[in-house]
Amino acid sequence: MKIVRLIWRVIWKTTLWFLGISIGLVIIYRFLPVPITPLMVIRVFEQAFDSEKEVRLYKDWVSISNISKNAPQAVIAAEDQKFLDHKGFDFEAMEKAWENNKKGKRIKGASTITQQTVKNVFLWPSRSYVRKGLEAYFTVLVELLWSKERIIEVYLNVIEMGDGIYGIEAASQAYYKKPALKLNRSQAAMIAAVLPNPRRWTPARPTGYIRGRQSWIMRQMNNLEPVGFGA
Repeated sequence: MKIVRLIWRVIWKTTLWFLGISIGLVIIYRFLPVPITPLMVIRVFEQAFDSEKEVRLYKDWVSISNISKNAPQAVIAAEDQKFLDHKGFDFEAMEKAWENNKKGKRIKGASTITQQTVKNVFLWPSRSYVRKGLEAYFTVLVELLWSKERIIEVYLNVIEMGDGIYGIEAASQAYYKKPALKLNRSQAAMIAAVLPNPRRWTPARPTGYIRGRQSWIMRQMNNLEPVGFGA
């Protein structure tokens, strides 16, 4: 019985510590820039142990007021058109993904911008059930404690946008030699077009497929109501 009580005490204390730290981090990042993410650290280690690559970590946090309104409009059009309406989960897309996975097919778009932000800021790349559970937990917390504007601001600052390039400011400087504030619709759509695989595709050398995605994103940007974020 003492062993059982000890185990439960450890579990209880561990749970309390986890809740305190996780909620605390979400509150802190509601106001302060995210200095680094687990994915950034992983990529640096991968580069350090690959003799054919140089270690690259380009990032530059900018507030949403210093980001062109075209950037949030483009990523919402490309990644999550229901972003302003859902509470972190697109259940319709998740159901479609589940049905297609059962048929041996795969569908893109089931992961919302909130979920992608959570995965980048708080978690590690993995497809395990533990990671998925933590993703759901943090998604609920973030939607509860952050505004939609803050979610898109963090997303645009931490998302991987190239090999060693993170965030819209670093991407804008790397690909167009200008600040994110000056991105036009075409450039924002091109950056958004490569987000599904930013280490395979690059705005610097767009393939025909990426140019097609860019055109589709720009049409979606025209069809969506202005999101009201950005300068």
